[in-house]
Amino acid sequence: MGLFDFARNIGKKIFGKEEEAPAALEQHINEDNPGVSGLQVQVQDGVATLTGEASSAEALEKAVLMAGNAMGIQEVKADGMTIADGSQVGGDDEFYIIEKGDTLWEIAEKAYGNGSKYTKIVEVNREVIKNADLIFPGQKIRIPKDI
Repeated sequence: MGLFDFARNIGKKIFGKEEEAPAALEQHINEDNPGVSGLQVQVQDGVATLTGEASSAEALEKAVLMAGNAMGIQEVKADGMTIADGSQVGGDDEFYIIEKGDTLWEIAEKAYGNGSKYTKIVEVNREVIKNADLIFPGQKIRIPKDI
């Protein structure tokens, strides 16, 4: 499962019917705007297509995760997004899909050898993880290599 693929039947419930999805996802992303402008979202058959400009690859990745972690979305396409600073998506960061029984402490132990560094994972995923105690199986997050 790549960065742009998600589990359609899990996630945060942001919209009811698919025709409500574009406006709901735009609002959701803009509420905690990770650095995107001119954002437009289209959704068809569980596939969200994002267009606009991201200030960086990190901003684009966050927008993709915000859209993809919504219930009803199975894929996010971002070919219509430009990246202002010229950075590349998927640079040094890794992406992790939370499994049943996972805790952020355990994820940080695996990634960094130190569970107390889970706060850094929360910090770089603040748009996706609103409460460190409320993560769910299937949720996709960024695991930065440099902390």
